[in-house]
Amino acid sequence: MTELTDDLTIGVDLGGTKIAVGVVDPKGHVISRLRVPTPADPDLILDAIADAVHELRYDCYDVRAIGVGAAGYVDEHRSTVHFAPNLSWRDKPIRAQLEQATRLPVVVENDANAAAWGEYVYGAGAGYDHLVMVTLGTGLGGGVISNGQLFRGRFGMAGEIGHYRAVPGGLPCRCGQDGCIEQYASGDANSRRAREQAAAAPDRAAALLALGDGTPAGIAGSHVTAAARAGDPFALDVFEQTGRWVGQVLADLTAILDPAVFVIGGGLGETGELIRRPAERAYRQALGAGPYRLCADVVTATVGADVGLIGAADLARVTATSTAIRPGKKVTHHG
Repeated sequence: MTELTDDLTIGVDLGGTKIAVGVVDPKGHVISRLRVPTPADPDLILDAIADAVHELRYDCYDVRAIGVGAAGYVDEHRSTVHFAPNLSWRDKPIRAQLEQATRLPVVVENDANAAAWGEYVYGAGAGYDHLVMVTLGTGLGGGVISNGQLFRGRFGMAGEIGHYRAVPGGLPCRCGQDGCIEQYASGDANSRRAREQAAAAPDRAAALLALGDGTPAGIAGSHVTAAARAGDPFALDVFEQTGRWVGQVLADLTAILDPAVFVIGGGLGETGELIRRPAERAYRQALGAGPYRLCADVVTATVGADVGLIGAADLARVTATSTAIRPGKKVTHHG
């Protein structure tokens, strides 16, 4: 049983279809939670969050702050969401409105940054003071920990790694550009790649097609994972191709950031070695300077589906105590 403490905070994982809200203790345990649908009307979303917070506090939890993880561009003050396409928010003053509704301090953070912080404090990144989290889901998200601090950049929008242009003139992206790396290295890219190649070579993809409705359009990401885990050569080759793109991402980020560890998360990260192994292999091959370049460790995330909620709650906690630094231990890494 989780031991109650007077240092509780609430974390909010705000998505396009659901809002997860939980009371989190300093050890990263979610001791009480609620999940509610995200209102279709964007003007009602903050009311839904405030109602969930009130309900959790009514259960006699004395919380000190709230952390909100939202998919979108959050300003440098961790206050306003400038742009959240899935929520139809534009320059939304989240912190001020939630603080008024709840009478609690509020910290707003990009959801991938919150997830990176959660893995840094409680998960696969514990003990590393230089970390990059790469989230492979619908798109390609990221978060950067530098010298034990969350790196946010001048305007609070650092870590949007999915939107550097890897292929000028390439595939169109939802952001309005073309050739963004998330169109080639993400969970959606892995599924699309499987469908396209199954349509071109249905005989090779017979085992995978059989898991869906028999058509390439019926192939879902879960089908590709299941077939690969069963040893299907076609599905394994799809993961290998996606892994090569992910490895290129890691090599590019290493040239810029030189982290000690990459943590692969998101839906594709949950496939474990299926994506981690080819990504690490491609990463090592793509690094410049060959054997003279030290490689970061490449691991998969361990906290689980609540990582964004837990990370947001801890960011609220450390902000409330006027520090966003967590001590790390020195780790020796071998290339």
